[in-house]
Amino acid sequence: MNDESVGIVETKYLNIEEPVLLDSGKALNNVTVAYETYGELNKEKSNAILICHALTGDAHAAGWHEGDKKPGWWEIVIGPGKAIDTERYFVICSNVLGGCKGTTGPSSINPQTGKEYGLEFPVITIRDMVNVQKKLVEYFNITQLYAIIGGSMGGMQVLEWMVSYPKMMKKAMPIATAAMSYPQQIAFNAVGRQSIFSDPNWNGGNYYHLDEIPKNGLSLARMIAHITYLSDESMDIKFGRGLQDKDEISYDFTVDFQVESYLKHQGETFVKRFDANSYLYITKAVDLFDLSLNGSLIDGFKNVEAKVEVLSVDSDWLYPTEQSTEILTALNANDVDASFSEIKSNYGHDAFLLEKGQLNFILSKFLTSNVVTDVMKEVVVTIKSDADVREAANLMLDKQVTHIPVVSDDNELTGIVTSWDLSKSIALNTNLLKDIMTTNVKYCYATDSIDVVARMMSEHDISSLPVVDEDMKVLGIITTDQISHLLS
Repeated sequence: MNDESVGIVETKYLNIEEPVLLDSGKALNNVTVAYETYGELNKEKSNAILICHALTGDAHAAGWHEGDKKPGWWEIVIGPGKAIDTERYFVICSNVLGGCKGTTGPSSINPQTGKEYGLEFPVITIRDMVNVQKKLVEYFNITQLYAIIGGSMGGMQVLEWMVSYPKMMKKAMPIATAAMSYPQQIAFNAVGRQSIFSDPNWNGGNYYHLDEIPKNGLSLARMIAHITYLSDESMDIKFGRGLQDKDEISYDFTVDFQVESYLKHQGETFVKRFDANSYLYITKAVDLFDLSLNGSLIDGFKNVEAKVEVLSVDSDWLYPTEQSTEILTALNANDVDASFSEIKSNYGHDAFLLEKGQLNFILSKFLTSNVVTDVMKEVVVTIKSDADVREAANLMLDKQVTHIPVVSDDNELTGIVTSWDLSKSIALNTNLLKDIMTTNVKYCYATDSIDVVARMMSEHDISSLPVVDEDMKVLGIITTDQISHLLS
C-alpha cells in the first residue's frame, strides 16, 4: 500500500425498503445493495462520481480489504492524485443487481421461501441494474452526479444512465462498450450459458445445498469469455507456442501449451469467487441490452444531456472501435457535446483495466475539461446602475473583488464596473456609477467551455466575466485566477 491508495476500505450495504419494479413486469422485495465509497462528499453534493463495474466485477473498485493480497479492480485510476482523485471527488461503486458480491441476486435468500432464489430470480436488464444504482445515489441525497464512468458492461450501464436519467449527471464516459449487444457478443454469452446448463451439478439452478457446484460448466464459460478479453497479439506475446512445464509435445490430451494452462487456471480461480446462476442472469442482461428506439440509435439518444467522452481500445475485437464510433455518431446527430478517444494497446478488451498511463491521461483530461458552471463563483456581488461610485468602491473593499456586475431590478446584466473604472470618476469629476461603468460588457454562459472562455478573456485582456443565463440574468462570475487554478 502507498500514498496513492485510498487505504483500507470496507464494503457497506443499503437495504431498499420499497419493491424494485423490473422491466419484466415483476418486482423484487428486500433488495440489498453492496457498495463502497472513497473520498468525501462536499456540502453541495456536486463532486460524486459513480463507477460501474464490468460483467464479473464487484463494488471493490479501489483500496484494500483487510488481509487482501491485491487491491480493488480499478486501483490504477482511483485514489489520491490519480485521474479519479479521491481528494477531489466522492467515488461510489456498487455491485450490480443479479450479482453475487453482496447485492441481491439468484444466490440470495428469497424472503418468500426462505431459500436461495435460484431460477426463481426474475430475469433482469441493464436498466434494472441502473434503477437500483439510482436508489443508492438518492440515498446520499445526490441530485446530480459529476460523472458516471464504466467499461464493458459497466459502459452499458453508463449509456443506460445517459438515456434513462439524462439530468442526473454532468459527464459520462462509456469505455470499450456498445449501445446494443450484437450477434457475435450474444453468441459467446450463449455458449457460456450452455456450458453451465450442461454441467450435471447445475441441477436446474438448485445446487446451493449440494456437495458439488457446477464448477466445470462455469469454468468453461469463463475460459471462453476470457479469450474474448484478450487480443491475438497479446496472446502471441504472452504465450507464443510455448510449452507448459515440458520440453516436448506429449502426444496425448494433457496440457501441452502455456495458453492452455493459463485458460485452465483462469477458469479454476473464477469458480472460487463467482456464482454460476449470477453468470447466467448477468450475461442475459447484456444480451438484452439495446438502446436503439424503433431501430434508430439516434432516436435512442435524443434526450441525452451529459457531456460525453466515448473511449475504445484499438485491439478490442469483443467491442470493436466501430461500435464506439456508432455511439459517437448518434450523439453528434443529437448535438450532444461528445468526443472520442482510443486507447492504443495490444492487450485487447482488457486494456481498460490495464493501461494505467493512457487511462489516467484520458480520464484526467475529461474530468478536468470543465465548462464554466463547474468553476464559476455563484455567490456574486452585484450593484444597481443608480448607485454612486463611493458605494461601488466600498463594496470592492469589503468583498475583496475588483469587478462588480451592474444589474437591473430583475437581476439582468446591464454593465460592469471595475477598480480601473473607479479612477475615471476622478478624471471625469463624477460620483455617478452610470458615468464610468462599461455598458458594452463581455459575458459568457454557464455551459460555455473553459477553453473558449479562456481564449475570449485573453483576446480582450479581461480578468473577470459575468456568467448569465439566456435571459441575461446574472448567475455568477468567472475569473482568470479560477481558470489558472483549474489548469494547474
